[in-house]
Amino acid sequence: MPEVRTATAADAAAVAAMLWDFNTEFETPVPPVEELTDRVRAKLADGSIRVLLAGDGPDGLALTVERPSVWYDGPVVMLEELYVRPALRDQGLGTALITRLVADAEDRGAGMVEIGVDEPDVDALRFYLRHGFTQSDPITGERAFYIWRELGEEQPR
Repeated sequence: MPEVRTATAADAAAVAAMLWDFNTEFETPVPPVEELTDRVRAKLADGSIRVLLAGDGPDGLALTVERPSVWYDGPVVMLEELYVRPALRDQGLGTALITRLVADAEDRGAGMVEIGVDEPDVDALRFYLRHGFTQSDPITGERAFYIWRELGEEQPR
């Protein structure tokens, strides 16, 4: 399995470049790389994000944040981004990242890992399901939905 390591603030430019590549690949708005680099560096330094890197480039990343929860003794880990460079997909980097992410979360006492997947991204959904994640409640079978509201912009009435 490919080697996975934890990013440090010194990796901020590489992380930001991959995040920019990922978002532009899917035509999602993203800040300029320089601005993103500064944000990533600050958040890695203060521990508010955790980034795992895979490959020599590095060539893939998993970016997570944690939040407290009353439902678990430990935190809930939210996977915000998992990205592997297109030319290196289907070579085990994504599996190495998600495997390490889950192992690290368990080692830190997390109670759950959450992931948001866009509806048309069936490949990502299959990937996460294949790695033990579910989109339905194991007891009731009800499907789960991730919903959100951005703040700071005019909201519909």
